[in-house]
Amino acid sequence: MRLVDVQAAVTAELDRIAPVIDDLGRLFEAAGHELALVGGPVRDAMLGRRSNDLDFATSARPEQTEKLLKAWGDAWWDMGRDFGTIGCRKGDWVVEVTTYRSEEYDADSRKPEVQYGDTLAGDLGRRDFSVNAMAVRVPGRVIEDPFGGVMDLAHQVLRTPGTPEQSFSDDPLRMMRAARFASQLGFTVDPDVVRAMTEMADRIEIVSAERVRDELVKLICAAHPRQGLSLLVETGLAEHVLPELPALKLERDEHHSHKDVYDHTLTVLEQAIDLEPRLTERAGIAAPDFVSRFAALMHDVGKPKTRRFQDDGIVTFHHHDVVGAKLTRKRMKALRFSNDQIDAVGDLVELHLRFHGYGSGEWTDSAVRRYVRDAGDQLERLHVLTRADCTTRNKRKADRLSRTYDDLEARIDRLNEEEGLASLRPDLDGNQIMEILGIGPGREVGEAYKFLMEQRLDNGPMAEADAIVALKEWWAARA
Repeated sequence: MRLVDVQAAVTAELDRIAPVIDDLGRLFEAAGHELALVGGPVRDAMLGRRSNDLDFATSARPEQTEKLLKAWGDAWWDMGRDFGTIGCRKGDWVVEVTTYRSEEYDADSRKPEVQYGDTLAGDLGRRDFSVNAMAVRVPGRVIEDPFGGVMDLAHQVLRTPGTPEQSFSDDPLRMMRAARFASQLGFTVDPDVVRAMTEMADRIEIVSAERVRDELVKLICAAHPRQGLSLLVETGLAEHVLPELPALKLERDEHHSHKDVYDHTLTVLEQAIDLEPRLTERAGIAAPDFVSRFAALMHDVGKPKTRRFQDDGIVTFHHHDVVGAKLTRKRMKALRFSNDQIDAVGDLVELHLRFHGYGSGEWTDSAVRRYVRDAGDQLERLHVLTRADCTTRNKRKADRLSRTYDDLEARIDRLNEEEGLASLRPDLDGNQIMEILGIGPGREVGEAYKFLMEQRLDNGPMAEADAIVALKEWWAARA
């Protein structure tokens, strides 16, 4: 990126957001306070990216900021008051204004005691990377760049304002952010930063699981997740936050072609990302989709524990789908993911090999129904994961697998149209079962419902009269 392009981009974006930054700048200036646009909005402006969420730093104390924003905005909030931040909304714009800060961190915690500072330069010096340590003073639009962020942006490199050792000692989560920004921006990471990340990787242990999880989600949902994940593995950070990933470096895939399963996994992730438009078109799932991406990343994590060498030298990974699902659920639980996310990703990992029993279309309609039933509301994501899992360089084999899965999807669509697979359920409900059998609520109703569901899966929809006959015959045989 050329400097002239950076300058043109920031000028255009500042002109676009002028109604906010100039108006707010004059308001704070008239009250005797400094105000500057800071952080991500400045970086994104120089990259030609647009956002209506704007962050400012000010010499004003929170109570003074609150008074000004109350008079200026349509609504305001102070959830970040303990950190000196007051927010407000004006029209389509969201603004957060934070008092200059200058605190130091305790060596055993990433939570400092908040101390207010007196200068913009001091505030910028405590930020994570030089590309985030730039500011634009308003209303005059004077660019402040004490740490060379503009040059780093032009060269597409991530450096820290001070030494990386001090920066990561202050806040170890910044090591995760380095990987995240590499994924989001496609930037390289300065060798000194990489070295410090490697030497200080164990410092990430003092960061809460929730904060690590949030950075990991942002990284995986970024434009270039492979770049950030590779950095986590290279520096040893992955050993602390996602140890299942580097473990894959030692494995070979089930096709006996001696491919590195780690490299295979990252390729599957990239191919799943390429297929995300299917999720939007067919299921209304917005991209980027963390669930499908993380399932792609974790789909083979059961291989290290299931690897076996046969006498003829062939390597097997029997049941790595089931083992991988258990490992995935355990890791996601440790990272404090929601139960819904854990269930969705875990189910996808467990089902990712199911298609390979389809052969060249030998499945019965009953088997297709069970495939749909087991996938549940993750069916479209399972389609994506299964297709993405083909990384063979043999074009004929890849084409054959693709055509075979096309056939399976066509059969699913046909059965769905004929039978309504999307709402697969027995032909009689619980109330009907109790009335027909003359029983009340209890375990027996559940057993009858399960029997009817098996009939539905095996035979397709039944007329109500036929379902009643089948139910009565089952009940009599059971008695």
